[in-house]
Amino acid sequence: MKTKLLLGAGLIAAAATTVAATIALAQSPTTITIATVNNPDMVTMQKLTPEFEKLNPDIKLKWVVLPENELRQKVTTDIATKAGSFDVLTIGTYETPIWGKQGWLTPMDNLPAAYDLEDILKPVRAGLSSGGKLYALPFYAESSMLMYRKDLFAAAKINISQTPTWTQIAAAAKKLHNPKKGIYGICLRGLPGWGENMAFLTTLINTNGGRWFDEKWQPQLTSPEWKKAISFYVDLVTNYGPPGVTGNGFTENLTLTSEGKCSMWIDATVAAGFLANPKTSKVADKMGWAKSPTAVTKNGANWLWSWALGIPSSSTHVDAAKTFVTWATSKEYIALVAKTNGWVSAPPGTRYSTYANPNYQKAASFAKTTLDSINSADPTKPTLKPVPYTGVQFVGIPEFAGIGTQVGQYVAGIVAKKTTLDEGLKQANAAVLKTMTEAGYIK
Repeated sequence: MKTKLLLGAGLIAAAATTVAATIALAQSPTTITIATVNNPDMVTMQKLTPEFEKLNPDIKLKWVVLPENELRQKVTTDIATKAGSFDVLTIGTYETPIWGKQGWLTPMDNLPAAYDLEDILKPVRAGLSSGGKLYALPFYAESSMLMYRKDLFAAAKINISQTPTWTQIAAAAKKLHNPKKGIYGICLRGLPGWGENMAFLTTLINTNGGRWFDEKWQPQLTSPEWKKAISFYVDLVTNYGPPGVTGNGFTENLTLTSEGKCSMWIDATVAAGFLANPKTSKVADKMGWAKSPTAVTKNGANWLWSWALGIPSSSTHVDAAKTFVTWATSKEYIALVAKTNGWVSAPPGTRYSTYANPNYQKAASFAKTTLDSINSADPTKPTLKPVPYTGVQFVGIPEFAGIGTQVGQYVAGIVAKKTTLDEGLKQANAAVLKTMTEAGYIK
């Protein structure tokens, strides 16, 4: 009898333990893994993790923060193999429509009314859509523009218009270059990568009348327009840029510029928020802004891009992931960043309400140039001559990531004098022709 009672008590205790474990398991928070780039805006987002987790105690955030080129490679491999390592991906205007069409991303539908999707800039929404469906929400959006030191230009008696030409930029770089004092005439991307040196260079090629492909997908890398643009670029960065240019991408140039070492920098408009903030820039009160320079055409002179947050279809935590994505791209998040770091640091380029806000207009001297640049970028007409593709600083085909990175390496070789301009572009053109033929674009 005693044995039976003991057994019964043991079974009751075991059952109680099982129930307690089940309840604890049910109450344990869902962990979502977020892959993001190490750009300053994303670092801010990561720092605000506690604010999100306070609002959503049932969700925990795990961050994987990587340099841009490494992030692209890891995320692309993960989503293509459906490995499911991530619940939220930081992706761009290039990948989103392609991956959405392939069924790799969860559509961003049934968003709460309070999110106010109509407040998102139309060009940005269009760039993150495919077949009428939105596949990612923009964390920040950008074009490209000229960022320059007003004090240096004034001292050298150089007048710069709001719509400068590349000829004027080259002349100013030559006059302002003073490496003995740690001041370089110009800073430009040189780090190889389709989203690094080739993002900038494609706009330079576009405005010089060039294009990646003709109407029959024949690569145009040995054209006079390409040779003129690349030759001009090599001359600028080797004669008037900082040393080690092939190691400088967006992040490195942002650091150089914020330390006051660059007379000029042509790059992403998102950088302005950091350059104009005295907490993150030594030259915050000395910066001026203008549209990206042009050459023979305005077509494709300034890019259109959005770093956005998407949810892979392989995620097993879609609801929790969508809760985070809508929070991180909301009006409330923008206000939180403004409260934490000042309105000058608010994520730019995504919402009409941000640009209508008097606080933002007062804090962000670059706001009008940014908005004008985003609105003037046209991915459907990126070049002077007709092309079979869309995309300003990229070609909207799956093969471009590999093609652009490979060509970026050839250009870096030209800059480093490992090969001549003609030979480097000849080899690059042959490599692109091979890829396009194998992919079936060229019959």
